[in-house]
Amino acid sequence: MRHIERHRTHRIGWLRAAVLGANDGIVSTASLILGVAAAGANSKSILIAGVAGLVAGAMSMAAGEYVSVSSQADTERADLDRERKELAADPEHEHAELAAIYVGRGLDAGLASDVATQLMAHDALGAHARDELGISDTLTARPVQAALASAGTFSVGAALPLLIVTLVPVSALMWAVSGSSLLFLALLGSLAAYVGGASVITAAARVTFWGALAMALTAGVGTLFGVTA
Repeated sequence: MRHIERHRTHRIGWLRAAVLGANDGIVSTASLILGVAAAGANSKSILIAGVAGLVAGAMSMAAGEYVSVSSQADTERADLDRERKELAADPEHEHAELAAIYVGRGLDAGLASDVATQLMAHDALGAHARDELGISDTLTARPVQAALASAGTFSVGAALPLLIVTLVPVSALMWAVSGSSLLFLALLGSLAAYVGGASVITAAARVTFWGALAMALTAGVGTLFGVTA
């Protein structure tokens, strides 16, 4: 039977990495620009600092996501290897374990045993991975995908405040970067919520608030330690 329902859980992995990357790209680069500008730097120095922040941030995001998700993937593989050995060594116990899971979900003992028998006959490891370990193809760890998504979206997010630096004079840079960055963040939060099926207003307000706080604090540090009046 054709499955016509549309669910969004298959988007969780790449959506999380993409939103995190773009959000960090906007917030960290805009904050860096504001901090350097508040310290009295000229436009060239501000642009250089922003580009350096983009490169460093993108690489940091890629490395961090890859290492983090690789650790998750290693754990998943170890659990699957252990489960594979247990299935080979004691299939009766594994059958009873799977049946008990289905009983806990509301099936009677006889039906739970039949379901466990049929699923294990079809794909024993897959059944245990999904129902005992919580590992599925939809939510499995994909390190390279997460790293590329984070680095790419970070770069896109960071490029937005950098574009403002190239278009606006230093005298208006503080307001232009902060205002445009907050707008970008609100749009990002709204888009992510829409794609994920969540509340657009809540998501937009959340990312905008934390972005504004980060930029305000960084600008304050730049003002405090500014080298020029």
